[in-house]
Amino acid sequence: MVQAAGPPPAPPATPPGALDYEVFKARVEPLLLEKRPGHARCYVCHSTGTAFRLQALSPGSTVWTDDQSRKNFDVVKRFVLPGVPLKSRLLTMPLAADAGGVAFHPGGKHWTSQDDPEWRTLADWVEGKH
Repeated sequence: MVQAAGPPPAPPATPPGALDYEVFKARVEPLLLEKRPGHARCYVCHSTGTAFRLQALSPGSTVWTDDQSRKNFDVVKRFVLPGVPLKSRLLTMPLAADAGGVAFHPGGKHWTSQDDPEWRTLADWVEGKH
C-alpha cells in the first residue's frame, strides 16, 4: 500500500497564464493615471475614441471604482498576451522601438527601456510575477 505524503498542494491564487485582477488594480491601473513629463496620462487619450478605452473617472475622482476597474481590466486583457510582454500591445505601443516596442504610438513613447520600473511592473503582471 502506498501512503500519501500529505494533502495535495493548494492551487495557485491565479492559474498559470491568467492575469491577476488584484495586481492589476493595485499596480497596473495606477500607472494608467500617472503623469509623465512631456506626455499626457494614458487615461487622457484612452478614455475616449480608442479601442483601448478606459472608463471615465467620476467627476472629482482621482481613482476608479471597483466596478470601473473591473471594466478596465476586461479592456486591458484584450491587449495582453499572458506570459509574453513583448507580444502584448499594452507594453509594446508605449515602448521605444529600439527597446522592443512598435514604431508608432500616437501618445508617444513613455518608456525608452525594458528596464524602466513602470514597464517592468507591467511586464511582471503579464508574466504572472507578483
